[in-house]
Amino acid sequence: MNAAVAAVAAIAGVLTGVIAMLAFRWSEREQKRPTRTSLHTDPVLPPGVDTVLSVLRSSAVVLDEADAVVKASSAAYALGLVRGGKLAVEPMLQMARDTRRDGEIRQVELDLPRRGNGRGEALAVSARVAPLGSRLVLLLVEDLTEARRIEAVRRDFVANVSHELKTPVGALSLLSEAVMDAADDPEAVERFAGRMQIEATRLTNLVQELIDLSRVQNDDPLDDAEPVRVDELVAEAIDRCRHAAGTKQITMAAGGTADLHVRGNRGQLAAALGNLVENAVNYSPARTRVGIAARRVAATGGDLIEIAVTDQGIGISEKDKERVFERFYRVDPARSRATGGTGLGLAIVKHVVASHGGEVTVWSAEGQGSTFTLRLPEAGPARDRAQRRSDRAGLSGETERSSSSPHSPHTSPYETFPAPEVLP
Repeated sequence: MNAAVAAVAAIAGVLTGVIAMLAFRWSEREQKRPTRTSLHTDPVLPPGVDTVLSVLRSSAVVLDEADAVVKASSAAYALGLVRGGKLAVEPMLQMARDTRRDGEIRQVELDLPRRGNGRGEALAVSARVAPLGSRLVLLLVEDLTEARRIEAVRRDFVANVSHELKTPVGALSLLSEAVMDAADDPEAVERFAGRMQIEATRLTNLVQELIDLSRVQNDDPLDDAEPVRVDELVAEAIDRCRHAAGTKQITMAAGGTADLHVRGNRGQLAAALGNLVENAVNYSPARTRVGIAARRVAATGGDLIEIAVTDQGIGISEKDKERVFERFYRVDPARSRATGGTGLGLAIVKHVVASHGGEVTVWSAEGQGSTFTLRLPEAGPARDRAQRRSDRAGLSGETERSSSSPHSPHTSPYETFPAPEVLP
């Protein structure tokens, strides 16, 4: 009995050893067999290449001899170059195959449809393909869309400036010839001289607004920012347009909340608001009303100051509202020539407000007028001082209210009216 048990135990031990040896051999074979994952990682990238690709600004894709993606940056996925482990752009794939065949570096610029429904502006990219070792191909793709857009804006700007400068310069040349030919006619000379003054003024305004636009684009107004009273900005804008408004019998009125402050460059803010008020006067018919109203509105991250300029002018159509802030764009070119407009005023407004951390919006309807609204962050220390004055006034509010008069020194020097409704 004992001998039988010993024999069974011996047989079991032998079988266990055989099974363990077979399992070990099977494990070694499985480790050597290429897996599905290794098909995408082999051949291995040369040392250091992975690190270099991760810091490149360009989108990077590494392909193996089977056109499978070995390595791709996140930007390549974002642009839609890689999908399902394959390069999804056929022209780039063909370039990679040609480079793998002859080893030559190739580069091409392509326009690719945007991901999704394919509508909208195409992506402009520059693709460069080069061999990477003996079996791999490296594809570098740079997005040129923004550079193309900036170049188009610069090209249009130069063309527009050339045209705008050519018009008054050409007019001055013709008028000077007319003056010379009419030297014996004092009335004609006086008439032509008056026209020359108008064209010279237009040329001066254009050059000055080009300088202003360049300044607001290049300077940081927050470097020398200071608290600025909104009441003073409104008063300066009204004084700037008082003569033009009086000529057309246009009533200008200021209202809303008093003693508000914004923080920024006083000169730039005054120029921006002055441009809005000047446009409102120029594009309004005679015997109408232009209003400027300021108020505080609550917003996440801090209160905002809204300054709305409302007119009863010709209004702006839907198709023009998207472009009124473009440089040299005019809603009514004929009226702009009559008023001496350059088409740069609203572009300056947009850049000034954006550099101060705010925004400018417009509501308008043809034949009903327009409302341009500046939204700027309120100055913190000024807001605190205003709150303290309000608290002190509240302690003796009943006494002050009973003794106040319409001509109190704290009232606004301008005619007041409710703040106009600001539509989005």
